[in-house]
Amino acid sequence: MAKFLEYVPGESFLHRMNPCVKLIGAVLIAIACFVTSNLVFLLILLAAALVMAASCGLGRETAGLCKAVFAFSLILAVVILLTTPHGMPLVPLPWGYIGTGSLLAALTVVVRLMAAAIPLFLVFYVTKMNDLTNAAVKQLHVPYKYAFTFTSTVHFIPVFMNDMAGIMEAQTARGVEFDGSFAKKVRLMIPLCVPLLVSSVRKTNSAAIAAEVRGFNLRTRESGFKEYPFSGIDFAAMGIAAVLLVVAILLRVLL
Repeated sequence: MAKFLEYVPGESFLHRMNPCVKLIGAVLIAIACFVTSNLVFLLILLAAALVMAASCGLGRETAGLCKAVFAFSLILAVVILLTTPHGMPLVPLPWGYIGTGSLLAALTVVVRLMAAAIPLFLVFYVTKMNDLTNAAVKQLHVPYKYAFTFTSTVHFIPVFMNDMAGIMEAQTARGVEFDGSFAKKVRLMIPLCVPLLVSSVRKTNSAAIAAEVRGFNLRTRESGFKEYPFSGIDFAAMGIAAVLLVVAILLRVLL
């Protein structure tokens, strides 16, 4: 008998949503963030994403993600400030100036990346990779080998990060100091990519052998025993995500 998604007391609405709906909704919101440049709309999306993260009890994890995204987006913001002279001049530069439009564009980039990253982060954090793979195969008719490849890639990201952290700790124990400028860190970390590559190839080969032994090539859409029914909250979430995308497109066209 097919096994259905079960409600667990204490779980948020995001946990109870269909895996495909969560993924498609997050992708639509991310597209909406990149379609529009309206800062007010992006701030609304960011606030809604933070509220959604808080409702899932993932405030601390989301704060860590925002910190990492902010550090990356800050580099892009600096580049925009220095290369896009727009608006009223504020700071003169030898090749142009930093204007009010430059500041607005830099702030928009930071908010856009954070607003787009949080929904995707929540989807992968609250959804089991097996559920995401099976739902994509059953309901979106994605070939199993492609769905498995995608979810395996996502699964191996933290594994490789832990391996890199272990290699860096081993090098630190041998007297290597990673503190210093960004260029120094890059110079010291490039040689560490070799043992990380060797480790990743070994893990990938072991995973491929294990999958083949367990009949990976025989897996079909009917092989999954769990069903993923749609509920009212799924249709509401898809409708909201679609409306947000339409609003973003309208803002792009009209403003």
